[in-house]
Amino acid sequence: MNNLIQPRLIRYRDAPFYMGMDKNRFNKEVRPFISDIPIGVQGIAFDRLDLDEWIDDYKSRAGRLGDEICQKELQVLPKGETTGTSIKSSEEQDFMRALEQIR
Repeated sequence: MNNLIQPRLIRYRDAPFYMGMDKNRFNKEVRPFISDIPIGVQGIAFDRLDLDEWIDDYKSRAGRLGDEICQKELQVLPKGETTGTSIKSSEEQDFMRALEQIR
């Protein structure tokens, strides 16, 4: 019988991987809402249960694509049309204009 013990504390270097995201996104979206746990002089860890709780909260706020409500909304839209805000920033638009001028 293999007795694997899952650690309660997850070190900072491993937390983004545990959460399934990169370090920058973790620092921006998760870390401000959970407690740092000092380990030794410079080490930092996070409580696995706090990370799991953040994920549960995120899921409850974000919804899932497979939800019946989301599916109904997608079916109402004409094919090829989507809802939401444009993600192109003015910097991207400026870059595209400059590229066109070079061509």
